[in-house]
Amino acid sequence: MSEGCRAGCGACCIAPSISSAIPGMPEGKPAGVRCVQLDEHNLCRLFNDPRRPAVCERFNFDASVCGEHREQALETLTWLEQDTR
Repeated sequence: MSEGCRAGCGACCIAPSISSAIPGMPEGKPAGVRCVQLDEHNLCRLFNDPRRPAVCERFNFDASVCGEHREQALETLTWLEQDTR
């Protein structure tokens, strides 16, 4: 079951690599690097913006990936990124 992302988490904007161009990151984003569009409150500056990459738009909260808190989400997303290289 999908529900809204955890406000202020930002794990999906740090742990995975993103191969699509992002405003401010035209070559995409390497795994483990904070997206330049992630603000100081760990919120996406491109939310509801047509420039937001499709891969970001499609990502939905899932408890099996995001866990119960931000640290669990970072751990799981980092593991998934490394395991699927």
